[in-house]
Parts: sequence; structure tokens; C-alpha cells
Amino acid sequence: MSSFQPESAPPKSATDSAAPPNLVQFMLKHWLPKPRATVPLNNAVYHRRRRTALGRLFPGEMLVIPTGERKIRAGDQFYPFRAGSDFFYLTGCHEPDCVLLLVPQGRRPHKSILFIEPNPGKTDATFFTDRLKGELWEGPRPGLPEAKTLTGVDLCLPLPELATYLRQEASQFRARILRGQSAVTEAMLTHPTAATGASDLALCHALAEMRLCKDDAEVAEMAAVVKATKRGFEDVIRALKTAKNERELETTFWARARQEGNDVGYGTIAAAGPHACTLHWHKNDGALRKRDLLLLDAGIEGHNLYTADITRTLPISGKFSRDQHLVYELVLRAHKEALKMVRPGADFMAPNQAAMAVLTDGLVELGVLKVSAAEALKPENQFYKRYTLHNISHMLGLDVHDCAQARQETYKFGKLRPGMVLTIEPGVYFQPDDLTVPPPLRGIGVRIEDDIVVTADGYRNLSASIPTTPAAVEAWMQKIWQRR
Repeated sequence: MSSFQPESAPPKSATDSAAPPNLVQFMLKHWLPKPRATVPLNNAVYHRRRRTALGRLFPGEMLVIPTGERKIRAGDQFYPFRAGSDFFYLTGCHEPDCVLLLVPQGRRPHKSILFIEPNPGKTDATFFTDRLKGELWEGPRPGLPEAKTLTGVDLCLPLPELATYLRQEASQFRARILRGQSAVTEAMLTHPTAATGASDLALCHALAEMRLCKDDAEVAEMAAVVKATKRGFEDVIRALKTAKNERELETTFWARARQEGNDVGYGTIAAAGPHACTLHWHKNDGALRKRDLLLLDAGIEGHNLYTADITRTLPISGKFSRDQHLVYELVLRAHKEALKMVRPGADFMAPNQAAMAVLTDGLVELGVLKVSAAEALKPENQFYKRYTLHNISHMLGLDVHDCAQARQETYKFGKLRPGMVLTIEPGVYFQPDDLTVPPPLRGIGVRIEDDIVVTADGYRNLSASIPTTPAAVEAWMQKIWQRR
């Protein structure tokens, strides 16, 4: 077993038994040779480019990027491991506990070294005695030679050698570490030349800002997961015919996510009726009533960890009521106006400003706001936020709220650039107990969300094939129901 132990390693189980020597000898014999990886990952060339670009930002400095360890769910059970987004961005590696080092080489690009758990195969008893990493317990995993071939890094070294390597190399270079991923690795980097606090934040910011603009491989991944997400939405629409509660819809979508991808990219929101007015409704335990709307906010995370983030608001009966239609059309108008503002050089907040102006006008027209739109929009008032709390855009990619550690001047207060992928998701939420809202509108929540790529001359809507107009939504639902 490796000497590198996760901080959250569970205690030894009371049911474990020691293997007698005769069993060990029997288990180590008569196995076919393990096949070795012979070709790199499909996107290995992109991962290499990213490593080179990151190294250029920190000449003469050693960079330490851990992926993190598995986390205990309860007792000796773990959550499924999901690679750290920054680590995966640079390597394409899904294995837990790994650490990537970028080591200066003078004027040449940084040397990439991947520290990974060795896999001796069936030549060592741990393959059947180690419940955490043994192949008979957890399945096959790459060893050092396979990992080097797959990822295209310059060198792979055994994970147990990481602490020694860091002690030796940190004295030669200033070292920065991506913090918050692995307390085990952070504890190893204690040399006086190691950066701390604000200095390490520069590495965190750099990675987030590199990820703001997606390359061709990333956009292709995101287009694929959006298509899969559409199929998941159609599964939910089929289920609406007979489903009794929100949980049935959540699990219907999750089944598609597991069939076509890695998992859901975030907790699915299947919010029926007034639950749609809770922005992050995750209980998904409410009843489905024909007179209500369903706000479905869901996205499939692909095998390469990029996620979609789509919201559609569907009439459970298949047809919008008059009041639902009024609110929906208001949100759709805001959505369309926001899209008009998506282009290179525009302020990131420009779509939000356009959407809020439309929503505020509509709130006045509906008799919800009792002051003028101009008065409600004043920075010192912002009365419209009572009904539309959130901004309408965030970056999207490896994380559903991607690039969150970028500096505000490059993100929220920055300019849109080609390759950026962002959501456009205006919404209106009339709380069921809000006395400022006319009674027929109370409990109606509507959000429309698309995934948008900024292009050289405007934008591309990755989710354009998922209907948005009321008539198109109703026709879509009927078409799916007729195919049952």
C-alpha cells in the first residue's frame, strides 16, 4: 500500500482479515500480462498546450497542482471521485491523489511531472488486500507507464516519492501550489521558498483566467453534452405523463446522465409549482399537479467533465395557462434582448443589463411594481430584484459556475471574448406569499437558460435546438408524448 494516505482515509474495518502467506503466493501466480496503453488521450495535445501556456506565466517557478483525494460519504464509504477541474484541464487524468508538477528548465518550457499511484498489477499482494486501491476491489487503473502514454506528460513518478521530491526541488525554485485541493500535498510544501497566501492566489487566478476562453476541443465537448442534455429533457417530458412527484423526474434525468456521461454536472432542479420560486430547489420531493409549471434546470457532465447547464419551464399539462403564458413571454423577451448583447468586446454584464430593463418594464406592466421602471432600476433601489434575484449569466465549462476564481476585472467587469462560454438565463419568480404580486401570478416561477459560445462575429447558441417559445414548447411536448 502507498505511503501517501488521504487525509480522510477511513479506519480499518472490523471485518478485514489478514491473508495467510500461502494465499498470497497462490494469488500472485498464473495471471495474463496486463495490456499497456499505447496511444495518448484524444485531447492530449490540448492538455500539453495548456501546461506550456501556464508555465510561461510563471517563469523560473515550480507549480504544484493536485487533483485531490476521495472524500468519505459515511463510515468506510466514499463519494465517487471526480478529478479537480484545474488538474484535469492540464492533464486529462481522472485518477485520485495525483499531483502535477511543472518544473522550470531554463529557457525551455516547464517539465511536466505527474505523480501517480504506482500499479504493480498482480505482482504485489495489494491488488487483492488493499480495499482502497487494489484492482480486485476498485477495478483496473493506470500505472506509471500507462499514465505517461495517456497524458503525454514528460515524466511519471511514484506518488510515494512526492514528499522527497518536493523537499529537494523546492529549495531550488520558488514554488506555488493550487490550494484547497489537497491538504496532504500542501503539508509537504513547507520549504521557505514556497509561496503562501496571496502569492499562491496568483496561480489560482491564472488557471481560472486561462479557462475563460475555450479551445476547439472544449467547445466540442460542450456541444456534445448539450445534445445529451436535450435527450435527458425529452426523457423527463415522457415521464411527465405518468410521474407523480419531482423525484421521479430527477432520477429520470440522472439515468440519462449516467448512460451518456459521467454524471449530472450539478444537483438537478426539478421544481414544480411554487417550488420554482426557490432558486436552488434540490429537495425535489414535491407533487406534480397538471395546473402547475415545471422548472427543470439540469445538465449532463460528459466523460471529460465538461457540463451543460440548461433550464426550460414546461407546463405539466402540456399547455400554458393565460397567466403562465404572460410571465413566460416576459422572460422570453428578456432572454432575446440579452442575446442581442452577446458579442466580442461587449461588457460581460451587458446582457444582464438588457434583460433587467426588459423584466422591469414587464413587472410594471403586470402591475407588480407600483413605481416606474426608471425608479425601480436605480442602483440605490433595484426593486426588480425582489422578483428576479440573480444575474443572468455565468461562465460554463468544467464547472457549472466556471472560472469562479478569476479576478473580477477579467470576468464580471471584463469584456466578452471569442471562445467564452456563458449562460443566458433570465428568470422571474413570484413567491406564493408575496402580497405585492397579483394573486393569479403568485407561485409562478419561470426561467429560460441557454448555453452560449462567443464567436468572432457574435455568438453560437449551443442549445438552440431545445424549444423556447411557448408554442414550440407545447408542440415539442406533444410530439414526444405521441411517440410513446
